[in-house]
Amino acid sequence: MEVFRDDFSVYGGTFDLGLENLAKVLHRCEEVHLVLNWERYHFIVQEDAVLGRVVSHRGIEVDKAKIEVIQCLRPPACIKGVRSYLGYRGFYHYFIEDFSEIAKPLTLLLANDTLFAFISKCLKAF
Repeated sequence: MEVFRDDFSVYGGTFDLGLENLAKVLHRCEEVHLVLNWERYHFIVQEDAVLGRVVSHRGIEVDKAKIEVIQCLRPPACIKGVRSYLGYRGFYHYFIEDFSEIAKPLTLLLANDTLFAFISKCLKAF
């Protein structure tokens, strides 16, 4: 089971194991009187987009539509833009090898008493 705020995904190595796990989760929801919005749930799907990720038998992957959005972004022009970009991009740090090292020039722009200078290192990191 994977949980993120008010969403969760239940899966198993086999179809039967997935059903067993789902039964356990739903039973626990009943025990604690958790109210679920059934219109939002998808059952027994082979692939589903969840929170900007695609969950399937291959595992968890980045939703390619989200990558296209990131690729179309313009470089930030201010500190607020850098924070926003890093927050959005940071959501995918799990999929980006050495993310913190790559993003370091951008992160350094957020330091107190630092003049905002979006130099070539920043553009490369972006």
